[in-house]
Amino acid sequence: MTSIRVPAHARLLAAVLALFVAAPAEAARIRVELEGIDGDLRAVALASLELQQYANRDVSPAQARRLYRRAEEQIQSALEPYGYYNAKVDGELREEGADFVAVLRLAVGPPVKVSAVELEFEGDVAGIRSIDQARAAFAPRQNDALDHVAYERSKAAIHAALFSAGFLDARLAVHRVEVKRAENTARIQLKWQVGERYRFGETQFEGAQFPDRFLERYIPWSADDYYSQDEVLVLQQRLVDANYFSIAQVSPDTEKAADGHVPIAVMLAPAKRTVYTGGVFVGTDTGPGVRGGVERRWINARGHKLKFETILAQRLKTLSTLYQIPLPGPDNHSLNFGIAYRDENTDTSQSKTLRLAATDSRVWHGWTRTLGLQFLTGDFEVADQKGTTTLLYPEVSLTKKRADDPNFPRRGWSLTLAARAGQEGLLSDTSFAQVTADAKWIRGIGDDSRFIARGSVGYTRVDDFDKLPPELRFFAGGDRSIRGYAFQTVGPREVVPDHDDPQVIGGEQLVVASAEYEYYFSPRWGGAAFVDAGDAFSGSNFDLKIGAGFGLRWRSPVGLVRVDLGTPIGDDYASGVELHIIIGPDL
Repeated sequence: MTSIRVPAHARLLAAVLALFVAAPAEAARIRVELEGIDGDLRAVALASLELQQYANRDVSPAQARRLYRRAEEQIQSALEPYGYYNAKVDGELREEGADFVAVLRLAVGPPVKVSAVELEFEGDVAGIRSIDQARAAFAPRQNDALDHVAYERSKAAIHAALFSAGFLDARLAVHRVEVKRAENTARIQLKWQVGERYRFGETQFEGAQFPDRFLERYIPWSADDYYSQDEVLVLQQRLVDANYFSIAQVSPDTEKAADGHVPIAVMLAPAKRTVYTGGVFVGTDTGPGVRGGVERRWINARGHKLKFETILAQRLKTLSTLYQIPLPGPDNHSLNFGIAYRDENTDTSQSKTLRLAATDSRVWHGWTRTLGLQFLTGDFEVADQKGTTTLLYPEVSLTKKRADDPNFPRRGWSLTLAARAGQEGLLSDTSFAQVTADAKWIRGIGDDSRFIARGSVGYTRVDDFDKLPPELRFFAGGDRSIRGYAFQTVGPREVVPDHDDPQVIGGEQLVVASAEYEYYFSPRWGGAAFVDAGDAFSGSNFDLKIGAGFGLRWRSPVGLVRVDLGTPIGDDYASGVELHIIIGPDL
């Protein structure tokens, strides 16, 4: 047999190639088994482990052993911010075939307790509410478990309160947490040098389309008041709500602070001056239709506004204009003058009316209060009885609403109270007085459900009911009333010629209530079940009407869409199923 001699360099090359070929065979994966801990702390501990990162990555035996040796220190460091400074870790690294299993047994022990909390302020901060509240809410407190997350959050809250109250130069001179592992205790020491408390300086407006003397009316503070971040935010919100600006940024110019005063810089940019709106809509009360509008956000240097709107629907046509004079200040005051023409044709009535209105609107004790004078004239027909009316009457309304989310509240409510009265002979064909109240209440149930309650009441005293136009009479039925009944088909009835059944003429009183449950089976889609009840009536002739049914809910990009199917319960005049469609916000 002939032997072949292989050169040395060839043998070396073959050996290197063999190492490369064999390397993948030594690659392995690591599985971590963590014992003795659960809940949020378990998630924190696992997230800290480099071992966990190799669950789906190749690792060599040497890497596995090195990563395992680091595990104890990594877990201990991860648990310290949560107050566990004496955690013990043991375990083993086992081989299972080509892979590894890292078994880690953890004994966290009791958390470190706070033995003392020392909060000091070098300067006069006594009696300042926001600072007192932040100080009282500091966590962790004495005898609490040490929690570094709560500690950092509370420390930041106090510093923010100092800045908000005008201590713009406040700095944290001492911030110390002393942990004694042997005693399992911690001592917190914080000391602020608060410095001088600043007052409001000059407010400088830039980029606005209005003179400074107009914009200064939005400022909520008085000259030389102590600086307050809350007041700065109030000014910014007022400028945003004014709807004049596309950009409204308000901030203290701390670089120019001097002599105990800080100037306020207001950066503004005009919004689009003319806005056009339009769209197609469907409502079962009005039928399908289109709407359009033109708004002039300001027409002069005093910020006056002008708006035109029109609706062309199957059963409703309107044309209106509104001239608004804003009077900036703490109460969001405005004067409003409007003209509106309304042509409405329902299953119950027809009317063509012209309305002139002058109102004064402002915020009053948290309510939006509107005082106004209304002039209403026109022709109408109810149950084949034709009429003509002219009414001049003052009106007052109070409106208030609260919602955690304006688009889809899970906790919210609204309440509107209104009163109006007219006197025969003072450009009015009859004397009347009327009060109304409308309320709605929404509460979330769990993560996927809501309960909605709604109610309306009204009372009218009138000398000649036949002179009241349909819009001042009470009817029930429809999308926002008793579902299962068509719009305005519930109310006192009267026998009229050429009709087999008595016809609805409207009532002097109204009582309606509703209860609804919604369940959302996805973030966008849900179902609803509802019961509505009530009546429009006159005198003591209350006749309870009940409608009930089911609906579909869709949180669309343009707002909540409600599609309901309702049916009357136990009614001799109505039967069948009524479709109701509403698009828009809950409150």
